[in-house]
Amino acid sequence: MKIPIEFIEARPMEIPMNNTAPDFGPVIYAHTRKQAVADGEQIDVTKTAQKCGIRYPMFITRAVFENYVAVPEGVTSHDEALRLFNVVWRTRMAILRNRRGMDRIRVVLHVHNGQRRATRVQLVAVCSAFDIDDPRPAITLMEHES
Repeated sequence: MKIPIEFIEARPMEIPMNNTAPDFGPVIYAHTRKQAVADGEQIDVTKTAQKCGIRYPMFITRAVFENYVAVPEGVTSHDEALRLFNVVWRTRMAILRNRRGMDRIRVVLHVHNGQRRATRVQLVAVCSAFDIDDPRPAITLMEHES
């Protein structure tokens, strides 16, 4: 039985290029998701997300990949594909536990990087526009700001 995933009610996010609001001022530079993926700052994990039942495109930041997906040197009992699947699966479980309409949720992982006990890590999944000129929803998993 497939459980439908609904991360948010799709509400496109608009990023006006001539924003002069007093809180932000004019946009000086806008980095698109396409540029972030090309630069390696974000990694497209949509295929794995679809296998986990997530229907929106999904990306992880380079920091999430390096710290929680890439297999650390000297650790031989782990596989990168399985670690990625686990990170995305935990994101799916967090999505299912949260209320509709949320655009930011906490994702908790227990990461084994060669130490005897797993380390508890908190990440944030954000649902926002796919890109500056594409309002379709997409999920980005990133490290939690302390």
